[in-house]
Amino acid sequence: MQEKLYKDTLNFIPKLFSVEFSLNNGEAFFELLKKVIDFDDSYVFLLNSEDIQLKLAHNSTLSIKEEDTVNISDKLAKKLFDKNSEILEENSELIKVLKLKSNNYLISKLAIRDTIFGFLLLGRPHEFKNTDKTIIDSITSVLSYKIKDLELSNVFKIQLKALKSAVQETNDAYRTIKSQNKKIIAADKVKNEFLASVSHELRTPLNAIIGFSDILTSKVYGDLNDKQVEYVKDIQIAGIQLLGMVNEILDISKIEANAIKLVKRYFEVSRPVIETCNILMPLIKNKNINLSYHIDKDIDIFADYQKIQQVLYNLLSNAIKYTPEHGNITITVTNTTKKVRFSIKDSGIGIDKKDQKRIFGKFVQLEDAFYKKETSTGLGLTITKQLVEMHKGSIKVLSEKGKGAEFIVTLPIELVEEPLA
Repeated sequence: MQEKLYKDTLNFIPKLFSVEFSLNNGEAFFELLKKVIDFDDSYVFLLNSEDIQLKLAHNSTLSIKEEDTVNISDKLAKKLFDKNSEILEENSELIKVLKLKSNNYLISKLAIRDTIFGFLLLGRPHEFKNTDKTIIDSITSVLSYKIKDLELSNVFKIQLKALKSAVQETNDAYRTIKSQNKKIIAADKVKNEFLASVSHELRTPLNAIIGFSDILTSKVYGDLNDKQVEYVKDIQIAGIQLLGMVNEILDISKIEANAIKLVKRYFEVSRPVIETCNILMPLIKNKNINLSYHIDKDIDIFADYQKIQQVLYNLLSNAIKYTPEHGNITITVTNTTKKVRFSIKDSGIGIDKKDQKRIFGKFVQLEDAFYKKETSTGLGLTITKQLVEMHKGSIKVLSEKGKGAEFIVTLPIELVEEPLA
């Protein structure tokens, strides 16, 4: 008798594979299942670590509805993820959690390759036997694959729909972006040309203002009273600061337009250092800053003189700007056989570690009460980094908040000429 039952079950399994099945309607599947195992009600649940979800009910005696979830304890979860089928006792925790009516129940796990993802629960008035367990294990292996195939099919449909939609949206977006990019590039070119033109025109009168104020300060054409000296000094300082800002705007426009070219020649490293200090001396004296510079060895470097002077100008003017009155600034130049190292160290307000990478970004101005007092385009360090890198060099900052800052620029002594394309 038992052997015949197993044989009937084996012959029956192909029919289960062919029957129409969905998680919305499993009536045909369960009606066919009744031909090999007797039951009154049946349920399909899916598992996760915290709850079980009812996916399909046949002749339901449950108070919960399909798609509802029921919370389970860790102990019950561990048991439900066990591979074994079993005949449930009347007082089992699962029966209590689901609030099933008094009946006999058989549970069999839904699994793919040893991974349990749910279970089939069958109920009837009379007891289940061990032969029922063997049969139901064969059945649930079929059901497991049917459910997973169904889920994958739905996922593939959703993904295919999303993919089609995304491809269409991407194509539309690409065409829009391409059109907008052309307009942006054209507008950016006009902006850069305008800024370059305006900056260039501003430099001539500013140089005149700085030059004439310098002549007045030197008293070549007569003495000035104390108030006049003070005002002329203010004009000179404001002119230098404004010229620096205009130069920054002009330079960033040239950099973005790839219009900056290096004009390299040999010169002594001391020359741009001394010249930069002389240019910024009015600002240094105005704040009574103690400036000193030390040059290890005055060697020749092959680079763009004006660009190196501009790097030093930007770094020194920043040091002056953020160093309080009576503070200290030290410029140190050291060299090896292949590299020269410029260090500009101040006793200013310092830079927080979290801001030290940001400061080289375009238009970055740090949120600080002291910083806000100082006029700045937020371009100086961006330009400095670009000019240093054009020389195949590097720049870094060493600083702590409230303990000053040291900017270190390292450049090759011999800048190798780029081969012609």
